[in-house]
Amino acid sequence: MEILVYRSSERKITEGVPVEQLPELLQDQSAVIWVDMESPTEADEQVLLDVFNFHPLTVEDCRENRHYPKVEEFPGYIYFIVHGVTSDTSPDRFNTIELDGFLGSNYVITYHHASFRSIHNVRQLLRTSPIACQRGPAFLLHQILDQVVDYYSPVLDDFDDRIDQLEHEIFTLKQPNNAILAQIMDLKRSVLRLRRISTKQMDILLRMSRGEFDLIPDEMRPFYRDVYDHLVRVVDLSESYRDLISGSLEAYLSVVSNRMNEIMKVLTIFSAIMLPLTFIAGVYGMNFDNMPELRSRYGYYGTLGVMFVVAVGMLIFFWRRGWLGRGDRETPEG
Repeated sequence: MEILVYRSSERKITEGVPVEQLPELLQDQSAVIWVDMESPTEADEQVLLDVFNFHPLTVEDCRENRHYPKVEEFPGYIYFIVHGVTSDTSPDRFNTIELDGFLGSNYVITYHHASFRSIHNVRQLLRTSPIACQRGPAFLLHQILDQVVDYYSPVLDDFDDRIDQLEHEIFTLKQPNNAILAQIMDLKRSVLRLRRISTKQMDILLRMSRGEFDLIPDEMRPFYRDVYDHLVRVVDLSESYRDLISGSLEAYLSVVSNRMNEIMKVLTIFSAIMLPLTFIAGVYGMNFDNMPELRSRYGYYGTLGVMFVVAVGMLIFFWRRGWLGRGDRETPEG
């Protein structure tokens, strides 16, 4: 647990404040307190219950992971859950990390089991300038949420690049490849997860920006609307990516079908050529005494010659019809 305190009388950020001072600091409405709990312990959770008097169900929600984004109002504070993206996220393995938090009249609490780049960035920003705390806890929370949402942009760029790469692989495909199909399905699941999470977070920012909560002053609402606009862009792009991936899947199936048709065409042509040759061989393979050319000295060679002429004739016929790769042959007009 790390505690940062800004006092308007001192105009600076104090870090490393001991937990024992929290009850006294909470009574000072001129102070802005930020309690960051990374990889919290049972003792940290007990602080939430005993010092801040949060509802046990909210603390239980903090302890558990895999909750959808949400925001709830309780007497004297707001509890929220948002999701950020992991630093090693790739489009095929898109994943999120949960950030729980509380907003009070003079404090912000962030609770997370994994490291958050956005949390570290805001902390570093406060070390440089305490402006975020000077404007109150609602603005400090806005800074955190804004950083969380901003890290979605590189993920969207990665999705765009991965879809372009996938389309190139599909249209240069020489034979069916189950690995490409698996990549398409993984990418589709990732986009659906991105859209589902960002849509629910968009609803949270909408509620925060339209004056539903008294702890977010009117002058802070435009800042939350700005974060909401960023999430709208994320949702719109994820929707378009879903359509592009669906189109990629259809293109893959179409390419595989065309390749299969080419193979079947070649096999059909060979079968069609062998059919009359098999007929000729079958007729002259019958053991009848009165068959023409059966006793002829050159009957064998003559039969082979007929079979060769039939095969070549059929190849020429197929070629003229465009069945052997001359599908683009010019045809007479009219």
